[in-house]
Amino acid sequence: MPNGAGAVVAIYRYPVKGLSAEKMDRVVLTPGECLPHDRRFAIALGSTRFDPERPEWLPKTHFIMLMRDEKLAQLQTHFDAESAVLAITKTDRVLMHARMTDPEGCKLVGKAGEGRVVLVSGEPGIGKSRLTAALSERIAGDPHTRLRYFCSPHHQDSALHPFITQLERAAGFARDDAVEQKLGKLRELLASGARSDDEIELLAELLSLPSTAAGLNLSPQRKREMLFEAWLHQLEALARTRPVVMIFEDAHWIDPTSRELLDLTIDRASRQPVLLIVTFRPELQQAWGGQPHVTVLALNRLGERDVTALVRGLAGNAPLGSEIVEEIVERTDGVPLFIEELTRAVLERADQDNRVAAVLSASPLPAAAVPSTLHASLLARLDRIGAAAKEVAQIGAVLGRDFSYELIQPVAQRSDAELQAALARLTEAGLLFCRGAPPHASYLFKHALVQDAAYGTLLRIRRQELHARVGAVLEEHFADLVERQPELLAHHLTAAGDAERAIRQWLKAGQYATARSTHHEAVAHLERGIGLLGSLPEASIRNALELGLQLALGQCLYPIKGPSSREVRQAYARACELAERQSALLPLFQAVYGLWQTHALSGHIPSARPFSERLLHLTSHEVDAGLRLQAHHSAWTTAQYSGQLANADKHAEAGRGLYDPEEHRSHRHIYGGHDPGVCARYVGANLQWLLGYPEKGLTLGREALDLAEGIAHPFSLSIAFGYVAGLHLSRREPELALRLLEQQEAVTAEQRLVPSVLGVLRGPALAMQGATDEAVSCLREALSALARRSVTLYRPYGLAYLAEALALRGEYAPALAALKDGFETIDTTGERWWEAELHRVNGIALCGLNKLEEGQAAFEDALRIARQQQAKSLELRAATSLARLWGEQGRRAEARELLAPIYDWFTEGFDTPDLKDAKVLLDELT
Repeated sequence: MPNGAGAVVAIYRYPVKGLSAEKMDRVVLTPGECLPHDRRFAIALGSTRFDPERPEWLPKTHFIMLMRDEKLAQLQTHFDAESAVLAITKTDRVLMHARMTDPEGCKLVGKAGEGRVVLVSGEPGIGKSRLTAALSERIAGDPHTRLRYFCSPHHQDSALHPFITQLERAAGFARDDAVEQKLGKLRELLASGARSDDEIELLAELLSLPSTAAGLNLSPQRKREMLFEAWLHQLEALARTRPVVMIFEDAHWIDPTSRELLDLTIDRASRQPVLLIVTFRPELQQAWGGQPHVTVLALNRLGERDVTALVRGLAGNAPLGSEIVEEIVERTDGVPLFIEELTRAVLERADQDNRVAAVLSASPLPAAAVPSTLHASLLARLDRIGAAAKEVAQIGAVLGRDFSYELIQPVAQRSDAELQAALARLTEAGLLFCRGAPPHASYLFKHALVQDAAYGTLLRIRRQELHARVGAVLEEHFADLVERQPELLAHHLTAAGDAERAIRQWLKAGQYATARSTHHEAVAHLERGIGLLGSLPEASIRNALELGLQLALGQCLYPIKGPSSREVRQAYARACELAERQSALLPLFQAVYGLWQTHALSGHIPSARPFSERLLHLTSHEVDAGLRLQAHHSAWTTAQYSGQLANADKHAEAGRGLYDPEEHRSHRHIYGGHDPGVCARYVGANLQWLLGYPEKGLTLGREALDLAEGIAHPFSLSIAFGYVAGLHLSRREPELALRLLEQQEAVTAEQRLVPSVLGVLRGPALAMQGATDEAVSCLREALSALARRSVTLYRPYGLAYLAEALALRGEYAPALAALKDGFETIDTTGERWWEAELHRVNGIALCGLNKLEEGQAAFEDALRIARQQQAKSLELRAATSLARLWGEQGRRAEARELLAPIYDWFTEGFDTPDLKDAKVLLDELT
């Protein structure tokens, strides 16, 4: 063309960015403007966050696009500008037809980036795994990422086992990799999906690799949540690159922690291009099916026509007579795995007997030639593959549903050539699936029933011998695996009949799981160990092992069941009984402490006191400062709740003297979940106020907060905020209290902590600010929340403040009802430290109803109890209320004689409202 001129042959536009272009038959172009409706729409990935109310530009990585998903080129698009209808087709088949000016139409297009969950349920052998395998084969040529997770009966109590093994496979870990190599591989795998270095550290810790995760100072709840989020972020990153197909097999064997993560994954799958398939047997109890993105597929047995077709398909060119086919149909009962195995058995028998097809089809087999059960069929198949292959199958079955060549090789005690030949025979026979090549190969039984059949052929002595051999190989050659999965060795020692060593290993497994806050799995391990105790002949060894198991069981049942649980008390009571027999101080101390804790924290103060006294007696001549510290810890708590304030203060002071932040850092994990040094300070702060030293209390409160922030222990910090807020409430400083409560709530929310009993504090602060309506509502909700958790601690305290707020509104009858509840709670639980205040508020409510004599009696009861408890601050309040009543009755001299000595006793805190009010009243009475 002259002068380099060109000609426009055709004009194309892309109605949807990332999909194919459409040719324009006619278009009107406007100078300076874009091609009309070109890239007008884009389909966002499910993980993309977009707010229509606040739209903003997003990079193309947030949308589907041809460059990343080549298969999108198979789709054709057409957009009609006049009707605003977008059509997407594939080889003349309309896949979608939507009006883009209609919100429902946009939603229809948007579903292109959404995920689906398919729940495949069915009995063993019904074809669940075959279905997922067929899907994998069908989409093998399509761009996607496949993730596979396997649950196993051997790992039902191994926390996150399916996720751990998948991560290790994806990272390409080799057994001879050094730790640094594994860390490098893991970081490379996770780098694109991790949103912070902390997420990589948490996942490294999950795989038992060196990690700084322990230094994050996270509560167990928050750490678990962040770990789950880290994994989900990896899934989202994969889904942004290409669609993800997740296959989660045999979920009926899932461990409790994996179940939690799977629940979250199913929920998140709806918002990203993920197809999650979960297979399980009908006995699994699940509630996933009610969600709109979840499809439930229950597989049923095949009908006669389908069975016949399957048999014919399996037989191929080998003719089978109708009588044989009919017998297979009758015997297999529509179970696909049975049909497959039985058909193969018949075909293999024909081959072995060297019969021609015509003879086979003309001569019906005798009944004995067709095994009557699937198990028998599988056994027959194992018998026909040869002695060497059968023995290797038996060894593999001992190892589990899946196993590595590196593990079976030393256990089999055969030459590499013999072992590899046997494994190849099993793979060719379709009994095993192989991944990789020896010595780095891994194997998977075709079905759990195949493994069961191979395992069932072992005689008891041979079975025990093989399990013992596996245990020895694990200890000698796989020490790192045993360290990460102590329950694996425990399983083999149990099956080997080595009860004593198995029990010790189950205890290790329980302690390992407890340290990782996977308490349900820990309980299962420990109960397995307890179940083996009866097989030990010698009582002394049996008792020593049971003692360790029961102590560990009590510790991990506590966060699951709560302090008032019968199971927790039984564990500690049994441990106490065993420790008494052995005269072992430390386990006896821990057992008694556990019993004290269950009684005290479930609100049974009188029954807790003997256990606290026992702890003090056990450590009276003990040099271990840690044990003495915890004995005092039990004593200051028990005495405080009992209203023995001076005694509680003495023990708190002793605890502060014994405490060392470094030496006793482990105590916050062993004894009650919080730091004893912080506790001794915030309890001491409130005790000092009660005993009449407001400024000393303030100083200790500041020390408690400083220490809690210094050790960075979330639960201790949360409680410290609450207790010091309570101190400011006692000092009638609501603004300071609310500020601390806000900090407490922030820590509780961030760390996902269980709300403390101190939730009753916000209401009193609001009442002091004059917001009595809000205060009453807040207190009632807080008290209801405690009741829902069956918590009685701080209930009398909350009811006293509720009654006071109601009295401020003039609702004296409801106030008296709340106080009655408080007195009944005190009688039931023995929690008496706020008892004087209940009587004082009772007096206020009675006087409000003009029952002055009863009101005076209530004030006098408050005064008497405060004096018995040496609670000078509460004595001052009671005396002020009574003196005010007497003053109003003209008994001014008596009122002054009552109040003046109490006021004069104080040496500090004269700027606090209680002392100021007393001073004003004294001046009025003069």
